[in-house]
Amino acid sequence: MSEKQLTFAQRQHQLTNINVWTADSQWLAFDVRPSGASFTSLTIERVNIASGAVEVLYQARDGAHVGVVTVSPDLPPRYVCIHGPEHPDAHWHYDFHHRRGVIVQQGNAENLDACDITAPYTPGALRGGSHVHVFSPDGSRLSFTYNDHVMHEKDAREDLRNVGVAVPLHPVCPPKQHPREYEGSHYCVLVSQTQRDPQAGSDQIDRAYEEGWIGERGYQKPDGSWQRWALAFIGDTRNANGDKVPEVFVVDLPEALSDYAKPGASPLQGTADKLPAPPAGVQQRRITQSKGVALQPRHWLRASPDGSAIAFLMADDQEVVQLWSVSPNGGIPRQITHLNSSIQSAFSWQPSGEAIAFICDNRVMRCDVETGKCTRLTRRSEQPPSGDAVVWSPDGKHIAYMRDVEGWRQLFCVSATSQA
Repeated sequence: MSEKQLTFAQRQHQLTNINVWTADSQWLAFDVRPSGASFTSLTIERVNIASGAVEVLYQARDGAHVGVVTVSPDLPPRYVCIHGPEHPDAHWHYDFHHRRGVIVQQGNAENLDACDITAPYTPGALRGGSHVHVFSPDGSRLSFTYNDHVMHEKDAREDLRNVGVAVPLHPVCPPKQHPREYEGSHYCVLVSQTQRDPQAGSDQIDRAYEEGWIGERGYQKPDGSWQRWALAFIGDTRNANGDKVPEVFVVDLPEALSDYAKPGASPLQGTADKLPAPPAGVQQRRITQSKGVALQPRHWLRASPDGSAIAFLMADDQEVVQLWSVSPNGGIPRQITHLNSSIQSAFSWQPSGEAIAFICDNRVMRCDVETGKCTRLTRRSEQPPSGDAVVWSPDGKHIAYMRDVEGWRQLFCVSATSQA
């Protein structure tokens, strides 16, 4: 077997669902959160897949915690992770709306997103917490999900999850009239639009989440032109009966960095009564009209490298969760797999775009996207590998994942060409 255990320490090791490899495919970045929702990791670290050497990349201080680390697609690597608040207290502690992104280099962390929670607010700054920061395929910008402190304080039901983008337009420096405000290196905007109580049968959503960049260079439109920047995400709609139906959405993004600073009908920075709003011309589109994207296992939309297909999980008519794809231009989704048992994990694309890796039947599998044929890469185990992350290396040779070994979550990788 070409399956290899990489970590052995008696503590937890947690991979993020994408972008965990350095560009040379030699190192895997991870945090040491205990399994579950507890955000208590003090460090982000990396392990060398050849030697097993482990290095600490950053250690939080002053009562803060860090986690959910991802890596830039270039060298030298830049690491980005969630950073909780320093000196937490009863009024301000780690929460969805109390966290930020930081970019880590040489052991130093620089805030990615600025925070301004004092009206009239600052364009380019956020008013709450950002989460799961993922570099674009060229490393120039990042996507994230977001929750809003201002709306949470007003009414927690108004704090709707959204998708945002951080671009290197210029650093953002709010006046800092509150001790919890800070500056950031990137200009940040929301690009999704949500509202409470979406109208039944409409394209309105009250949650935007699990986003992914579309294509290494965007995607081709029906007229032959190319949309350079776009994100796919899951949006929660309501059907005619008022039931929640998660669907695939796409938002096309500006090419010029300066366009991110151009407000649309509502202020980019939001108001005391409204969430921040997307830049001018940024409009989300519903792509699927389906029975609903699968919520279990938790997964993120991932597009093929050429941008032609957005992959997602959805149950078939027998309620087996299968892999599907749909064009960012819309159309009828294509069922890729016809498995007897449900897919058990998030997934990632082979860098060549020919295959997707995931967990099914308690094994790591490689699925040929064209034929749907699935190849078993690991033997079947009594307990399935963790469904949180199954991540292909940039050179296409290895797939990283996690298993629980004697009560501790450990990191593994397997050859992408092996066969169990």
